Amino acid sequence: MNLLYRGCRQRLRGALQTTRPGIKNYRTPDPAGCRLQARIHLFVSAIGVLHDKLVFNRRVETLAGWFAQLAPQGARILDVGCGDGLISSILQSKRPDLSVMGIDVLPRTRTHIPVEIFDGFHIPFDEESFDVVLFSDVLHHTQDPAVLLREARRVATRGVLLKDHNRDGLAAGARLRVMDWVGNARFGVALPYNYWTERQWRATWQEIGLRPDRLITNLGLYPRPANWIFGAKLHFVALLKKCDPLRS
Repeated sequence: MNLLYRGCRQRLRGALQTTRPGIKNYRTPDPAGCRLQARIHLFVSAIGVLHDKLVFNRRVETLAGWFAQLAPQGARILDVGCGDGLISSILQSKRPDLSVMGIDVLPRTRTHIPVEIFDGFHIPFDEESFDVVLFSDVLHHTQDPAVLLREARRVATRGVLLKDHNRDGLAAGARLRVMDWVGNARFGVALPYNYWTERQWRATWQEIGLRPDRLITNLGLYPRPANWIFGAKLHFVALLKKCDPLRS
C-alpha cells in the first residue's frame, strides 16, 4: 500500500508542477482519495489471493471433472467465454478423445487451448460445426443468456454443456453477488449479476429447443463449511440435448 500511496503522491506532485495559471476547472488529485484507492486495491488483491488459494484450483479441477463425466464420446467441443482455456485444457487431459477450442471477447497473451475472439453475441461458426458447446459460468455475465443459448443450439449437433447458477433459496442473490465479485471484479469482468431461477432456465431451454439430459446441483466446489453457504445448490452443471423448440 505504501508503494501505491507513494505513486499517488508523485502523480499529485507532477500535476502541481505542470499546473499553469488561467486553466479553468482544474482539479488536483485528492491525497485522501489516493489513500482510499490504495486501501481498496489492497483489500481486493488480498481477497483475490485468498480466493485463489482456497477455491480457484479446487473449482477448476472439479468443473473439469464434471464436464469430463458428461461430455459425449469423441465430441468436438467449443468453449464459449473460455478465458485462458484452463478448464478445457484439464478436461482434455482427463478425456483425450475430446477436441476443444475456445472463443472469448477478451484477447489473452497466453492460452491453454486455441482461442478466437468474438463479439459476445454471435458465435462465428456455421450451423452444426461442433458436437457440443460449453459454457462455464459465462451466461450470467450477459444481459440475456437466451441469446448465446440460441447460438449454441445452432452451432451444436448434439447439445450444450452448461455450468451456471440458480437464484433459489435464502438470500441467493446476495450470496451469488459476493462470489461473483470476489472471483471476477479484479479482472475487469462484466458483472451484471444476471442470475436466473431454475424455473427461468427450464422455461428458456424449452422455448429454444434444449432439454436437460443430466442436471447436477451438488457439485462440491468449496471446502466445508464454505460449501454450506456458497454451494447450497446455487450451482448446477447440465448436459442439454437438442430437441424441438416449444411451439406457441
